[in-house]
Amino acid sequence: MPPNGYPSLRRGRQSIPGADYFLTICARRPCTLLAEPPLLTAGFGELQRLEILGIWHTRCVVFMPDHIHLLLTLSAQADLSAAVRLFKGHLTPTLRKIKAAWQPSFYDHHLRDDENAQHVFIYIFLNPYRAQLCAIDAKWPGYYCATEDWAWFGEMTKKDGPEPAWLR
Repeated sequence: MPPNGYPSLRRGRQSIPGADYFLTICARRPCTLLAEPPLLTAGFGELQRLEILGIWHTRCVVFMPDHIHLLLTLSAQADLSAAVRLFKGHLTPTLRKIKAAWQPSFYDHHLRDDENAQHVFIYIFLNPYRAQLCAIDAKWPGYYCATEDWAWFGEMTKKDGPEPAWLR
């Protein structure tokens, strides 16, 4: 059995150009402010900046009070660990203003070519509803889905909230 802790998160981590990755990035506890407006603005801005720089393409993201779930496509010139380090590093000053910090490392799952990403989109989308952070008919302000993915995924939702059957 592999050892627990941050080193085991890094074991076997690969950066595969063009691959999709499901990431979870956590704030050091106690922190419940990642989904507050100042951090949302900074977080969405940083995602856009990394996209413009050609580091990754954000497919879907949700900012929760103490963690972020992110589905991205890694670019050809990017290293996954370095890309996450850039993301976390540029948001660190904003976190410090609210007396918060990142947990070391992050969780990543490389989606295989034969793996359907639909379940990851659903998981990310449902996160705030399952945590009962907003009403089922409300839109979570910390959620984003890329236009090309929302074209198919949005058709599966009620647009501003999940299908009730998804929460059973």
